[in-house]
Amino acid sequence: MDAGHALPRAGIRRRARRPGAQSSPALRTCGVAPGPAGCRTMASPATGVVVIVGSGLIGRSWAMLFASGGFRVRLCDVEQQQVTDALENIRKEMAVLELRGSLRGRLSAKEQGSLLSGCVDVRGAVEGAVHIQECVPEDLELKRKVFAQLDQIINDQVVLSSSSSCLLPSQLFAGLVHVAQCIVAHPVNPPYFVPLVELVPHPDTAPETVDRTHALMQKIGQSPVRVLKEIDGFALNRLQYAIISEAWRLVEEGVVSPSDLDLIMSDGLGMRYAFIGPLETMHLNAEGMVSYCDRYGEGVKRVLKTFGPVPEFSGATVEKVNQAMCLKVPADPEHLAARRQWRDECLQRLAQLKRQMQPQ
Repeated sequence: MDAGHALPRAGIRRRARRPGAQSSPALRTCGVAPGPAGCRTMASPATGVVVIVGSGLIGRSWAMLFASGGFRVRLCDVEQQQVTDALENIRKEMAVLELRGSLRGRLSAKEQGSLLSGCVDVRGAVEGAVHIQECVPEDLELKRKVFAQLDQIINDQVVLSSSSSCLLPSQLFAGLVHVAQCIVAHPVNPPYFVPLVELVPHPDTAPETVDRTHALMQKIGQSPVRVLKEIDGFALNRLQYAIISEAWRLVEEGVVSPSDLDLIMSDGLGMRYAFIGPLETMHLNAEGMVSYCDRYGEGVKRVLKTFGPVPEFSGATVEKVNQAMCLKVPADPEHLAARRQWRDECLQRLAQLKRQMQPQ
């Protein structure tokens, strides 16, 4: 998902463990304290050090988020030029957001930019860190290599987190000495404007690691959710893929056009799902959840039984959908970039509205 790369193995030494030492279950709190329920407080400068491994899109987004919370951020990648370019990109983006009144946190763009630094020496970067966020491409072997390197040099307190969108923690963290400190923190793209983060622990992840990561995400203004056990696709993508599957079938079977299908979501379900989820929608569409199930349960089951098999996502339907999408947004870099920018601006304004509309 990100464009960063694994750091070189050369020069990384294995740190000797104390005889009988184990990963501490009482992980250091890193200066993060959750505020009152529903409250998102932003930190003052120098709250702690966070290391970002990978300087691509997701790595840069995480760097901006942690800087907005007052954390000192060390951005690491394999080549100095990649790091330099990423830091320049981040500072420019912060300045633009500040001009638009959309910069997150209490610090100015200049103050947040001063919290950023870059490096290619991961061994030096992890010294004193309270949290390490891996943001390399979605490749299991690459990520495992990065975590194996980090496992050799970290202490028993730092949280080691992956941005993976689909790789299971049991795959990512298998065999690591510090597995109790490992967790997946999956952001939603673009993370700066979409606050949800899925927290997915390894079966051996310490509860304190989950609690600390949850508190940290709240500290920087994100909305963390706990995925209580491993499952392929985590929670968000399973919901997303269920929607994609039925959307594809409806188009493939000639029930609706591709453009009308998108309208059903953007001007229908998406309008209310931006503020309340499907379960609360059920609760409010009757006199509570029990009433909804009594009234509509049989009808829901009847429709669900008509759902077909998993689509192939190939053949004539691909061409049909592609033609419709390209009429709306031509698939060249310029048009796609412009549409993504428009999307991000919409998400930015929606995020502002959601903050204004929070119940008192």
